[in-house]
Amino acid sequence: MMKEPEVLELHSETLDQIYVHAKGEFPDECCGIILSDGTREFVRKCRNVQNERHAKDPDRYPRDARTAYLMAEDDLNKIHQEGRDKKRQIKVLYHSHPNHDAYFSEKDKADATWGDWGPTYPGAVYLVVSVYDWRRFYLWLLEKLGLVKTAKAFAWNEDDTDFVEVPIHAKREA
Repeated sequence: MMKEPEVLELHSETLDQIYVHAKGEFPDECCGIILSDGTREFVRKCRNVQNERHAKDPDRYPRDARTAYLMAEDDLNKIHQEGRDKKRQIKVLYHSHPNHDAYFSEKDKADATWGDWGPTYPGAVYLVVSVYDWRRFYLWLLEKLGLVKTAKAFAWNEDDTDFVEVPIHAKREA
């Protein structure tokens, strides 16, 4: 049985890449995966196809990309293939919450588990990035300025059979 991490350790450059991704996709949610070979981390952005699915079938996909994400299947397949080919593990699955705090919603939990059977990606941590459009507070700004407010990580806890918040430790590469 894989032990859940007590702290999510990420290189600060990895976090920076995720923050840039979140700001770049704003006001929509961004999503992606961090692969690791045990030493290095590889950020893999995924296309959020939630708007496409919502447009085609709003009854099945009632939310759009401003409040939901769905990773493109071909992106996921490429990431899984890279992991197999280059012996890289899925370390983190991440997404953003535009104009909302970083929390692991009931929808996030449902998407991250196989019902009562446990996590979809055992050993992986889920990172949620809060990104805000500060125009609503600073109307004098001429351009949209998306700023990362905070990020939180959630790992599976076998005892609680649920995802629990774990600290994030950003380390600088030597």
